[in-house]
Amino acid sequence: MDFEEIYQTYFHDLYLYMKSLSVDENIAEEITQETFFKALKSIHQFDGKKDIRAWLF
Repeated sequence: MDFEEIYQTYFHDLYLYMKSLSVDENIAEEITQETFFKALKSIHQFDGKKDIRAWLF
């Protein structure tokens, strides 16, 4: 799975999770974007032993 697929697959779930924590849509979106930015920078560290969703969350 390439990073674009990961983004497309998990963005909405991660966004909803962040929204439930922050209750502010703008903050939730910003945190979600930041999460994917950091994930992109460190995707080489993901060893695949766990579910990518757990790693993102």
